[in-house]
Amino acid sequence: MKFLDEAKVYIRSGDGGNGCVAFRREKFIEFGGPSGGNGGKGGDVVIEAVDGLNTLIDYRYQQHFKAQRGTHGMGKDRHGANGKDIQLKVPVGTQVFDEDRETLLADLTEVGQRITLAKGGNGGFGNAHFKSSTNRAPRHANPGQPGEERWLWLRLKLIADAGLVGLPNAGKSTFLAAVSAAKPKIGDYPFTTLHPQLGVVSIDGREFVLADIPGLIEGAHEGAGLGDRFLGHIERCRVLLHLVDATCEHAGKAYKTVRNELEAYAESLAGKREIVALNKIDAVEPEVLKEQVKRLKRACKATPMQVSGATGEGVPEVLRALAAIIDEAPVSTKAQGAAGAAPWSP
Repeated sequence: MKFLDEAKVYIRSGDGGNGCVAFRREKFIEFGGPSGGNGGKGGDVVIEAVDGLNTLIDYRYQQHFKAQRGTHGMGKDRHGANGKDIQLKVPVGTQVFDEDRETLLADLTEVGQRITLAKGGNGGFGNAHFKSSTNRAPRHANPGQPGEERWLWLRLKLIADAGLVGLPNAGKSTFLAAVSAAKPKIGDYPFTTLHPQLGVVSIDGREFVLADIPGLIEGAHEGAGLGDRFLGHIERCRVLLHLVDATCEHAGKAYKTVRNELEAYAESLAGKREIVALNKIDAVEPEVLKEQVKRLKRACKATPMQVSGATGEGVPEVLRALAAIIDEAPVSTKAQGAAGAAPWSP
């Protein structure tokens, strides 16, 4: 299944059914009177967040969604049936924007959350509705109201507690594969990861969701490399894990490159809490590692953690540091359930 995190769709709710003008004319019935029924209401367009989806790929093949219109009223006081609603099922974390791509209409962050995007038109009244003591034979009825139509943008922002950031080939996918059951593509060349990956991490009886996004390079906010569009998937994260490759030329410059791209994307993302870790410590000599730690410490103004995703060295310490921050305000349902569970006792 291909990953798609943005889609444009056209929606239209159903028109209301027209009211009917009719009179009851039957043999041996002296006072028949008006008998036109009301039209039915048009169907609504509803969007719902469901479990089990993690992409918007379904909306690449179908972009137009139209609800059923209401049935017209008929004689003998028969009212028209209401039109059926149409339902758009999307992954949890989907945001709905207007056609301008800036006006946020809905943010679906929980399973089962439903929002009506377009209401169906009301049905028109038949002439039986207008009869009164002074108007015993009305000869007019109302038409049904038209439905609503609009173009919308669906944008998926994954629900994760922690996000992995770093330059390409910093070992992010290797780290995710080491700490979870996820199986991201791993290679010794840049941009091995082409779309975000999620993994469930378990440490000391606690669970949280870790997101891995494609690497950032200098100028990503201007479209260089894969750009910065994937940064939206870590906007909901509580904490960022910034991995820096120990085998690069200068760890401090590598750290500042990614930080500059985060700041260019959004201040809210750059202001998130961050854990900095020097990765691939098993692939460099002790003297080189010591120098890289000094450079990274000067750049981030904090002592970086040392880790190796390949050998597992330092991984539990990093996960415990992430879990401690996530426990303050868990984001995903996995972390919320783990935080709310009572400690086990015999």
